Amino acid sequence: MFRLYEQSISNWENDNIMPSVDMLVRIADFFHVSTDYLLGRDVQEPNALQMLDITGLTPRQIEHIQFIVDDLRQNEH
Repeated sequence: MFRLYEQSISNWENDNIMPSVDMLVRIADFFHVSTDYLLGRDVQEPNALQMLDITGLTPRQIEHIQFIVDDLRQNEH
């Protein structure tokens, strides 16, 4: 069975064939990434708005994160 996967991967790497959509989804699930990431479509724009999940943090922790972000922005130039 492993030999079958080994041959498929070799074919993908050598651009002989492309993985099926089903296989692409299975690979993405295995590595816990999106299919867009695997296809090279998950590229962030340099100035794109980024979101940060702060659920469960205290107001003091959130304030600290904001301080770090502000500091990074000031030192960027």
